[in-house]
Amino acid sequence: MIPQQWTPPPCGSQCTHKYAALTQIPWRVFCKKGCDADSDSWEDCVSDCSEICYKDPVLKDRQWSAYIDRSPGAASYSEECFHACVAGCGYKFEVESEEVNKVKPKRPPPPPPKPQPPPRAKRPMQPPSDEDVPASSA
Repeated sequence: MIPQQWTPPPCGSQCTHKYAALTQIPWRVFCKKGCDADSDSWEDCVSDCSEICYKDPVLKDRQWSAYIDRSPGAASYSEECFHACVAGCGYKFEVESEEVNKVKPKRPPPPPPKPQPPPRAKRPMQPPSDEDVPASSA
């Protein structure tokens, strides 16, 4: 018989089953991170997922600064990561899937986009006058 520590935990198997498609490998990994979190409660595990999938401001002294997601690219990547990780927490703590699906990340909203200055009106180009053209002699 195989020792218990060598068999995959049921939580990890549930993640593998939920994210079985090849295109879902990153989400399977983050689901397993939720399973393997050192948290002692459902709430702590969800908090850990937020730390895993989102990054804090680069400059701590300023309210809004550059944010770094887990991956450059679509902003939805962190959200997908969070939901996969929370699914793992749900498997770990045997939370009903309805409750797992209701969990939202507790992140501040992104800063509003900076208003763009109005475009400057361009003056129409006028042909040079005779005064502007230097005289040349050969």
